[in-house]
Amino acid sequence: MRTVSAITLLLLAFTAQADPSFQLTSPDIKTGTLLNNAQVFNGFGCTGGNISPQLNWSGAPENTKSFAITVYDPDAPTGSGWWHWVIFNIPANAVGLARNAGNPTSHLAPEGSVQSRTDFGAAGFGGACPPKGHGKHRYQFKVHALDIERLDIGPDSSGALAGYYLNAHQLGVAEIEAIYEHVAPPANFSVK
Repeated sequence: MRTVSAITLLLLAFTAQADPSFQLTSPDIKTGTLLNNAQVFNGFGCTGGNISPQLNWSGAPENTKSFAITVYDPDAPTGSGWWHWVIFNIPANAVGLARNAGNPTSHLAPEGSVQSRTDFGAAGFGGACPPKGHGKHRYQFKVHALDIERLDIGPDSSGALAGYYLNAHQLGVAEIEAIYEHVAPPANFSVK
């Protein structure tokens, strides 16, 4: 009897988070397609625009009190993935983020929101930049609907710490999973 109850609770929790009415869309990125150069990091051997995409969401779960956005690469060769963007304490009345809101100096993120440290070592959006020749990486852009107005963590918090609190307070999540590959030049390639 206990096993059935535990399984039932897990299924109910999963169903609450997999609500198909909660949607994340973007004019800049699409599920299953390659990221544009605008969303590629500028550094670490990559030359991109390092611009966070415009994101829009709808159908948030009832009782949502705030939102958070994360961008994560589970394919990074680190043993723990790579956090590319973490922004939380986005007000419940928000329905999206403007293009380049991930640049803290742009002042495009909602007032009161916090952009915390990524695995690049700084706050704000850090674009795709997998190692050359490592194959296609998945970039999971997620909006998290939360049951609290504020996470009591600061801008120096790691993606893992923020993720812990997001999972503890998540009412629902919507996702776009884009891909990117940093192609190595052919072995016989030379610049003349």
